[in-house]
Amino acid sequence: MPRFSVIVPAYEVQTYLPECLESVLGQSFGDLELIAVDDCSPDGCGAVIDEYAARDRRVVAVHLPENAGLGPARNAGLARATGEYVLFLDGDDTFVPGALQAVADRLDATGDPELLVFDYTRVYWSGDEVGHDFRAHLTEDGPAPFVLADRPGLLRVLMVVWNKAYRRDFLTRERFAFPPGFYEDTPWTYPALLAARSIATLDQVCVHYRQRRTGSILRTTSVRHFELFDQYDRVFAFVDGRPELARWRPVLFRRMTDHFTSVYTAPGRLPRSTRARFFRRARAHYRRYRTPGATPQASTRLRHALVRLGSRRAFTALTAARTLLKAALARARYLARRARGALLQLHYRAQLLLPVHPDTAVFAASWHRGYGCSPAAVEERVRELAPHIRTTWICDPAYARTVPPGVRWVAPGTAAYWTALARSRHLVNNVNFDRRLVKRRGQVLLQTQHGTPLKHMGLDLQRRPAAARGMDFARLLASVDDWDHLVSANRHSSLVWQRVYPAAYTLLEYGSPRADLFHRATAADVTRERAALGIPPGHTAILYAPTHRDYVHPQPRLLDLDRLLAALGEGHTVLARPHPTHGTPLSWTDPRVVDVSAHPSVERLCLASDVLLTDYSSLMFDYAALDRPIVLHLPDDPAYQAARGTYLDITACPPGAVAHDADALVDAFTSGRWRGPQAARLRAAFRARFCPYDDGRAAERVVRHVFLGEAAETLPPPVPLSERRPAPAPERAPAVPVGSAGAPPEPPLFPAPRPT
Repeated sequence: MPRFSVIVPAYEVQTYLPECLESVLGQSFGDLELIAVDDCSPDGCGAVIDEYAARDRRVVAVHLPENAGLGPARNAGLARATGEYVLFLDGDDTFVPGALQAVADRLDATGDPELLVFDYTRVYWSGDEVGHDFRAHLTEDGPAPFVLADRPGLLRVLMVVWNKAYRRDFLTRERFAFPPGFYEDTPWTYPALLAARSIATLDQVCVHYRQRRTGSILRTTSVRHFELFDQYDRVFAFVDGRPELARWRPVLFRRMTDHFTSVYTAPGRLPRSTRARFFRRARAHYRRYRTPGATPQASTRLRHALVRLGSRRAFTALTAARTLLKAALARARYLARRARGALLQLHYRAQLLLPVHPDTAVFAASWHRGYGCSPAAVEERVRELAPHIRTTWICDPAYARTVPPGVRWVAPGTAAYWTALARSRHLVNNVNFDRRLVKRRGQVLLQTQHGTPLKHMGLDLQRRPAAARGMDFARLLASVDDWDHLVSANRHSSLVWQRVYPAAYTLLEYGSPRADLFHRATAADVTRERAALGIPPGHTAILYAPTHRDYVHPQPRLLDLDRLLAALGEGHTVLARPHPTHGTPLSWTDPRVVDVSAHPSVERLCLASDVLLTDYSSLMFDYAALDRPIVLHLPDDPAYQAARGTYLDITACPPGAVAHDADALVDAFTSGRWRGPQAARLRAAFRARFCPYDDGRAAERVVRHVFLGEAAETLPPPVPLSERRPAPAPERAPAVPVGSAGAPPEPPLFPAPRPT
């Protein structure tokens, strides 16, 4: 008996069905049967199902002799189900990677409840993913399993069949079956929640609910929307047949009335000639099932009262008035924002007339995402070496907690923000400031960038439209003309920066300030950071930090972290750190994966880790200063090179092992090559080439020259590589040296990609 039976009904979804079936069969949890039901679809759904059934024995193909509708198609699949649990998935939706493993783990953890409710997101044809407003009801906090009376808020979560896992013996006991018609989920999901003797929740997105631009049944103009009344008759018949459920009638009555009004007001659902008849039916059902006890909000009470009275014209007028009021409020908010912006610009222009404060500096980094990167390293050294200079940090309020105590911070777009930009002598950033910035005589703008360039940047993106995405290069050059100093980590960076950002600034080839921490931190700091992240003692911590892909949206899933950890076994922890602009969350179910996407300091994450796993991220150049192993995972190298391109063939001069697919990556770790002698040799050459000045004093050199006016020849010279002592790696058993007694010969460190 499989653990799961996944039932997929299909009708006129041939475009989406292969992706749906792949999302089930490609799950890391494979103990399942997939029952795909062709509801006599006139397109190619039946052929798609047969093709998958021939390829995978877990697929059970069911072909109905005539089109029966979504409910009966699900019933046909349910009749053939043999799994312990039943899940439903519509033919145009998909499971997210790792969904079934997460469901299985939660079922095990909660004692196999009769019903498990999990989360979903809407995925629009544009690629945007949108969650819902009731996710708080899916929290896993508190005792589990439970009954609905303990968590009645679950009734507010979308009443669909496919965000739940049902124990099959529960469905058999209750003799549940889907009725025909539209809105067939309604008389299934309400009774299931009411009848279940044990319920649990999973606060994890498991389903991508596709929002098609056209073709959705429930957004089709049809008289079949009247079938909603029959479905609620079935709901109340179920409740009336069980006196112990009478307490739920007030809530169900309110939900029913809300459902009727939402269908009535939804554009394009009801044919115009049937709207009056629909409202009369709604009034009749209201009077038939009216049950006092559930008191809605005032505005909802008014709408319900109009339904009870049958006042369709008044209801329509109220709906129109609410729409107009919403539009008026939105317009008022827009005008208020415009007025506030105009006033702030007047304030800024007035501040520009006042003198620049000589001993002030304003800092920002990464589009105001908190205190970090090279500007933070410079700011810290300013406070240490030039305490007479008052520093201000710009960041969004959500990141204010990252700013050190004693450092003044201002929110972007406020009067204090514009005052700081107008009157501070020093302006420091790793990206460009607001395009409305007017750089004044006497102001000094220091641009630090954010790492050594591997991927194409600046003017080189003129030939890379997929990466440029409409970049205004004239505006870019206008911003570059404001730079007085540009920090460079190495000779390679200097050569690139001068070509892609041509201007009259002074190039400061002093090293990477953000890498200073690696030479200033101690073993105690490393231990503290690991403890704060919950890394168990003795574990190998892998910092996974992929970069952004310009050529695709949403971002692809390039690495299955669950599979990687399963292959590596115990004793490993992954710190998952997607690029800040990644947009799509990384997905996993293994508890050994720690989500550090919101961690304020990637530099401290580097300190806590044993090895960096990345692809084209500039972080590898800074991490090399730590002299710890680096592994590159490049599964999409041809596509990335075509879309963005790189200045270096990183596979020809890598900082460590290189893997072009998941199998090679697993082998790099399990064989020990990731930290073997060959990896160490490659890392040493890479470090010598790209970290010549990264000795912990890069920010000091910048501060002494830019803020204190010291001549370049008087600045601290770089410490020789052989004399540098970066923060020590965590203590663990040493790797067996390749070539020693009992050790196998070391295989090639970066094997060629597999032929396609």
